[in-house]
Amino acid sequence: MELRRLLHVVILSFVLLSASGGCDARFVVEKNSLSVTSPEKIKGTYDSAIGNFGIPQYGGSMAATVVYPKDNQKACKAFDEFGISFQSKPGALPTFVLVDRGDCFFALKVWNLQKAGASAVLVADDMEEPLITMDTPEEDSSSARYIENITVPSALIQKTFGEALKKAISGGDMVNVNLDWRESVPHPDDRVEYELWSNSNDECGVKCDMLMEFLKDFKGAAQILEKGGYTQFTPHYITWYCPQAFTISKQCKSQCINHGRYCAPDPEQDFSSGYEGKDVVIENLRQLCVFRVANESNKAWLWWDYATDFQIRCPMKEKKYNKECADEVIKSLGLDSKKIENCMGDPNADADNPVLKEEQDAQVGKGSRGDVTILPTLVVNNRQYRGKLAKGAVLKAICSGFEETTEPAVCLSGDVETNECLDNNGGCWQDKAANLTACKDTFRGRVCECPLVDAVQFKGDGYTHCEASGPGRCNINNGGCWHKSQDGHSYSACLDNGDVKCRCPPGFKGDGVKSCEDIDECKEKKACQCPECSCKNTWGSYECTCSGDLLYMRDHDTCISKTGTEVRSAWAAVWVILIGLGMAGGGSYLVYKYRLRSYMDSEIRAIMAQYMPLDSQSEVPNHVSEDRA
Repeated sequence: MELRRLLHVVILSFVLLSASGGCDARFVVEKNSLSVTSPEKIKGTYDSAIGNFGIPQYGGSMAATVVYPKDNQKACKAFDEFGISFQSKPGALPTFVLVDRGDCFFALKVWNLQKAGASAVLVADDMEEPLITMDTPEEDSSSARYIENITVPSALIQKTFGEALKKAISGGDMVNVNLDWRESVPHPDDRVEYELWSNSNDECGVKCDMLMEFLKDFKGAAQILEKGGYTQFTPHYITWYCPQAFTISKQCKSQCINHGRYCAPDPEQDFSSGYEGKDVVIENLRQLCVFRVANESNKAWLWWDYATDFQIRCPMKEKKYNKECADEVIKSLGLDSKKIENCMGDPNADADNPVLKEEQDAQVGKGSRGDVTILPTLVVNNRQYRGKLAKGAVLKAICSGFEETTEPAVCLSGDVETNECLDNNGGCWQDKAANLTACKDTFRGRVCECPLVDAVQFKGDGYTHCEASGPGRCNINNGGCWHKSQDGHSYSACLDNGDVKCRCPPGFKGDGVKSCEDIDECKEKKACQCPECSCKNTWGSYECTCSGDLLYMRDHDTCISKTGTEVRSAWAAVWVILIGLGMAGGGSYLVYKYRLRSYMDSEIRAIMAQYMPLDSQSEVPNHVSEDRA
């Protein structure tokens, strides 16, 4: 039994060496830029290594003040035990907390500081050495509970830089820094290439559960990006080879295919029961071929459907992790199963498998990317992603890989918002009464831009001032002008004519913005000043009455008699009627005379025409005379 265990350890050791290319393995630490803006004596730019947990603000930056706790300086205990809080006050810069390396896991330090209100964490190394990546601890139930909830970014800094920060803080200096992730992912053009190194095994504990949840959550966004031609995604799977001396051992036979060339660990770490490592290798190979066949038909995004559907329909726990279940998923997606089988080849052949051979070659680091040895691993534009494998965090990293102004619409959605506007409105202009703000969250950080509301554009600097402008502005919070309703009447100082100024309405005086006071026309003797008038002031106007039967004329500010008015009105009506009748009679008489004269003229002309020819008539021959002759 001891020999068997020793053999297993030896095989696993060779496996790990082969996965990293043996002694020539190349590990690349992903870095970001940390700039000190004050004090002057340590001002400059320093390297920092991005933590492999939490959510780095890819594509953005964060300015903050650095503090170094007086107690619990290694952050291995909860800070509430010491009565310490790092929560930023409204209007203040975020707080970066500097702590020392040692005594506990990096992730536990960050978790304790996140609970205490830190916006980010800087861990100072305890020895002079090249920067390393702060990774998550080995999986166990206690660490898994807090690792998945870490959201603040973190970075490891070198010992000398950490000592310089501590010295400045202890000397009473305010240390301001800017942590920049904008160059953590290259963004050369309008398309992002990214790859995910994963595993079809769903029984490997917390990391497998996290991977499966990520695939389901991210599928929609990934397919939108792929269908739009914005990204080029490639799935990968890590495989190892079994050393030649152990290819005939039970361990290699159960974990490998193609005579020890391509291997995966036993899912349950139990060689006597359950699924075997070679089952995982075969399914990994199938998923690679699903991608290749789907990509040939220009539907590469179907890989996401297959990977998530297989996970749901063919889990190991239900003993469905097999070819029959996989074939059902393939059929449901309309993929060519024969092409996929031809792509997979013969797993029992004593020969290289072209697909898996390419995967092993791709595991070796190239350029700025190190060797892939950890599952899962995400690589964006040939840079390894560091942080939590969650939809929002990964989408933010991918979006930061686009050249500015070329980002697709999905990169401007709520899934990648930095939520900086939730804290003190991001330092931007805000109208709480109208529920308006100039703060906009984007994956590159918050921006302060005056909003566009109901086709009305606000103008201003976005930080301290935004004002509605143009037609329709009075519909938005009354254009920022004074307004008030009283006694069933509404009054507004807003002029909806494109003028940005506010003016108090008639009957009021004031600046038109903050106040408009009612003018007392009676007291100020601006109206109702005739001797017979009695004045009473009302809101926004006045009432003027006359004594006796007099009637008040507002336009002339005078009183007149109601009776005289009525008599004059009656006589005016009579005269109007008489004049109208006279004009009608005169008109009728003129028409009659004209028609009579015309008739008489026509009769006279007819009679005269019988006795003498008129000038206008030609001579008529006298037939009677001729007959008589």
